[in-house]
Amino acid sequence: MAWTYILRCNDGCFYTGSTNGDLDARVWQHNHDDELAANFTRVRRPVVVVYAEKFDTVDAAFFREKQIQGWSRAKKIALIEQRGEDLPRLSRSSGWDASTGSATQ
Repeated sequence: MAWTYILRCNDGCFYTGSTNGDLDARVWQHNHDDELAANFTRVRRPVVVVYAEKFDTVDAAFFREKQIQGWSRAKKIALIEQRGEDLPRLSRSSGWDASTGSATQ
């Protein structure tokens, strides 16, 4: 099973990643393993999972990771807080119209 996840770091920032394995083991790596942790999280420990989505394939999880990484902090918080109704508005305010899939004029 593959996962896309958002971690809240010790300094309050977010890290978005994906894994094709055990999510708990990957979070442990972020917190304890200097070789396998992302450079970003290594200096912002401890990290905690604040959001996770399960996928059938690692490709789907990776695609979702890249999508979320492009989002504003406000939009990530709405996702974490399960405020799906706010996501389209937050997209449009950043110059992206979710209904058309293109930049707003």
